Order: sequence, then structure tokens, then C-alpha cells
Amino acid sequence: MIQDTQSKVEEIIEEDIWGAIKDFLNLGLKYGEGENSINITIGLLLLLAVAFLLTGIVLTWLRTLLTRRMEGDDKLKFISVFKFIRYVVYMVVILLTMSAAGIDITLLLTASAALFVGLGLALQELFQDVIGGIFIIIDKSIHVGDIIEIDGKVGKVFEIKLRTTRAITRDDKVIIIPNHKFISDIIYNYTQNHKTTREQVKIGIAYGSDINLATKILEAIAGGQKGILKSPKPFVIFEDFGDSALLFSINFYTIDSFNVTKVKSEMRYKLDAEFRKNNISIPFPQRDIHIIQQTPFQHSNANNIEAKKGE
Repeated sequence: MIQDTQSKVEEIIEEDIWGAIKDFLNLGLKYGEGENSINITIGLLLLLAVAFLLTGIVLTWLRTLLTRRMEGDDKLKFISVFKFIRYVVYMVVILLTMSAAGIDITLLLTASAALFVGLGLALQELFQDVIGGIFIIIDKSIHVGDIIEIDGKVGKVFEIKLRTTRAITRDDKVIIIPNHKFISDIIYNYTQNHKTTREQVKIGIAYGSDINLATKILEAIAGGQKGILKSPKPFVIFEDFGDSALLFSINFYTIDSFNVTKVKSEMRYKLDAEFRKNNISIPFPQRDIHIIQQTPFQHSNANNIEAKKGE
């Protein structure tokens, strides 16, 4: 009696309750006929919802794991990256769920292959910029406030985004740098190690000048110039014997390399004035020109040539 009751209960659960659930989950829309038909059912939609929920939880955990040691600004830069990754993962989840539900996705993949290839080619440089931005954030090669030189332009970085880095130049113009430049090109970072940089002002004096006096003038001007560090001490280098001048450079250290052009300009004004006071001239470029005199042109030779042409 008890066994009959249990079997009836199991039969009711299996046929009535579970059967009703199956019928409910199989409700939906059908497109096409035969093997190429697509069934969109309530069960498939619920499966997608559960897959999305689990995928979102896993992605959130991964994002927390990867960014737990980053600063607040760096975490914000990764928002767009994770959004893009989330869209891609969701697309893969949809395809896998449809395949697991018995839907043939081969035709869908074949039809979209050309679109994916074209999209990949079009977004190739964008992906390079994004990858470059990730590397910048991870390896800390560029920081906000760094002085960099790229393509002959010097600028101070004021914003680092995922795709581009922005810097302001010495003439108050904004330069927008694609982040892939930091991977493929050589970038000079003046302040990577520390804020102090060594700068120099070059000058040439005439042959026969008192080079010891010129050296003292250079050292005195650098020592009294505002914006130049007293330690390390400025020093003079006798660089070379030029074509028309003796070449010197005054080397000094500063913590404001971005505005150092103003310091150099003031030093050049002072150097010109001091050299004039001490009769040290800054020569113009000099060249020796040798004129070689050839045999003068004879008018009779021209008449002979004309006569030959007439024959």
C-alpha cells in the first residue's frame, strides 16, 4: 500500500508537476523549419539570465582582484576596459548558451565572420591605444605632472585616459598623444627618476679671446641666476674648436625644466652684456671663398662656331 502511494506520488510529480514545468519552459516562438529552425523559449531566456548573472558576478570579482592595489584614478580608467570586456564576454555567453540549448550557431558565426574581420581591422589602432593605456597604468611609466618630449615637442602631462594622453606644451597648446605611441616610439621622460634635470646654454667666442675670463663670466651668471640650483653646482665645458668660434657650454640643474626656456633667455641677455663689457666678441660664421680665374671667353671662338653650323 505504501509502495503504491509512493509510486503514485512520484508519477504525479514527474508527469504532472515536472511535466507542467517542462511545458512552461518550452513555451516560446519558433522560426524556420527543419534543422535550421530556431526556438526561442522561456527556458532559453531563463538560462541566459542565469548565465548573465553568474558572468557578471565573476567579472566583478575579477575586476576587484585586478584593481585592488590601484589608486582611485587608475581604477576609474579601467571602467571602459571592463565594459568592453563585459560586452565581449556576454556575446560569447549568448552563443554558448544557444549552442547548449540545441541551436545551430554555425550559420550565425559564418554570417558574422566578415563583419568581425572588418570591425577588427577598423578598430586595430583603437585596440593598440587601449593596450598602451593599460600598460601605462600598470607599469607607471607616465604620471600626471611628468615632463615628456615626443616628436620634438616638450609638454607637461595633465591627463591620462585609456586611449589618449594629454599634455600642455610650453606655448600653452594641448597635444593629444595616442597611447600606442608610448609602446612603439621613443619617449623622453624628463622627470621619470626625479624632478631635477640638467640643462645647458651653448655659446661661441672668437679665437684669441681670454677663455679663462669667459669661463668665469659663465660661472658667475649661472651662479646668480634665479631658477638654477646651487647644488649640484653649475659647471662650464669647453666643447670644441669650431670653424669660426671656440665653443663653450654652461651646464646647470633645475627643478622646473618645463619653464627652463625663460631661464636660458635671461642668461643669454646677461652673457651678451657681460661679454661686451669685457671685449669678448661672439663671432659670425666665417667662410673663405677662393675664386679661380679661368681663360676669358673669346668672341672669335663664337664666330667660328656659328660658321661651322652654317656649313
